[in-house]
Amino acid sequence: MTGSRRRGEKLEHALLTAAWAELLEVGYAKLTIENVAARAGTSTPVIYRRWSTKAKLVLAALAHNVPLQESDIDTGSLRGDLLELVGRGIRRFHQMPGDALPGLITETFREPDVFEKLRRRLVQDEILELIRPFLTRAVERGELRTDRCSDRILRLPFDLLRSESLLYGAMVDDAAITEIVDDIALPLFRLHCGTPASHT
Repeated sequence: MTGSRRRGEKLEHALLTAAWAELLEVGYAKLTIENVAARAGTSTPVIYRRWSTKAKLVLAALAHNVPLQESDIDTGSLRGDLLELVGRGIRRFHQMPGDALPGLITETFREPDVFEKLRRRLVQDEILELIRPFLTRAVERGELRTDRCSDRILRLPFDLLRSESLLYGAMVDDAAITEIVDDIALPLFRLHCGTPASHT
């Protein structure tokens, strides 16, 4: 099937898949719209009509190829849910080419609308929506007294993970994930969401 015959979602999928493949092969700095178009079997105007800059294209490719899909997590305990959530997030981060996020941050700093989209992806507000059902179930199981924790409290363990990965270049392995969940996330949630007397 040629590029000119593809329409709508099929064409967009082909373009974002090609952009991701190019990103994996050459990295952010060397990625060009021309090479993405060639890989997708289409022309550069087709891409520019959808994404006016390389940063916008790469950001869309990240969202398309490394989506947040954790709504199915339910291990039966708050600790298990957090370990699975953090583990999946780290595995997703490791799927990204090493220079993708630094390149995006540098390039989008001059594009306020794109930078805001990147900021939302890095902050991952969706994670808060995923964690809240964890807390509600923990209350139902008697692990916590309330599920009313502030957004800042819920974000802190994940902000720590991003800092270790992006700022310090630390390898977040299973041992680190367990330490963050057991020594930081769970004590923090229990302190601010409350632990029933039977669990103290």
